[in-house]
Amino acid sequence: MKNLGLSEIRLFLHLLGVAGWVGGQLTMAALVPVLRKLGPDAPRLAAKRFGPVAWCFFGLAVLTGVWNLFEVSLSVRDSAYLVTLFVKLLLVGLSGAFAAIHSNTSSVTVRGATGALGVTAALGALLMGAVLSL
Repeated sequence: MKNLGLSEIRLFLHLLGVAGWVGGQLTMAALVPVLRKLGPDAPRLAAKRFGPVAWCFFGLAVLTGVWNLFEVSLSVRDSAYLVTLFVKLLLVGLSGAFAAIHSNTSSVTVRGATGALGVTAALGALLMGAVLSL
């Protein structure tokens, strides 16, 4: 069995943050139709409870992502890696921005659009992370 070191803990915490952020959004999206059947306020109440938890996961993913950047020698990486990293970071930023707009708007249209865009950006960032690890 491999020794558990700081790099493994860092990666675990990063993946935990990503799983909570992306998985939480997908779960909430799947639950909204069921919640609507429970009552008109049910989706809002669930989102209100989910939001602080989701933002903790986002923060964990971002903090450990920054930590990861300090551990990677970017100067020896090729341009394909750097472009992929840039796209990942852009998508992480967009995911957070769309989620912030989504949770702070009263417009149903804006909430729907930013919810879809936010989870799409989060999935794209997850994909770019997988590409970087290959």
